Amino acid sequence: MANDQQSVLIVNGPNLNMLGLREPTIYGTDTLADLEAACADRGADLGLAIDFRQSNLEGEIVGWIQEARQVQDGIIINAAAYSHTSIAILDALQAAELPVIEVHLSNIYKRDQFRHHSYISQAAHGVICGLGAHGYVLALDAMAGLLENGGP
Repeated sequence: MANDQQSVLIVNGPNLNMLGLREPTIYGTDTLADLEAACADRGADLGLAIDFRQSNLEGEIVGWIQEARQVQDGIIINAAAYSHTSIAILDALQAAELPVIEVHLSNIYKRDQFRHHSYISQAAHGVICGLGAHGYVLALDAMAGLLENGGP
């Protein structure tokens, strides 16, 4: 990137705009705005610029990831249900050639069998799941380490 501050794209997939309302026993009571604020705070502590986005549309997510190749230093992604279905998002993440960390609020391995497989994991340097909103903060810490050390 042209400036000294590194930038991380945080992508949130379908239905994450419903956080705080949708199944709080699984996803917690934090809203998407709460997650964005926590990421902005932790990003500032780490010296990272945060570009926080959410979409219910697979193609829009693919476009953001493709764009990130030129303007971001890393990607943190909670692709939500697309984690288990989207080869298009996997392909975009691989083409981006950036460090990727996958995040899930719930422990996908304690849920329905179909949630146990994630295409996104194939492109990720690491996966954080089951720690709720704190998983995003941990992902930022991990991303800062990846960017500082030039890789895993």
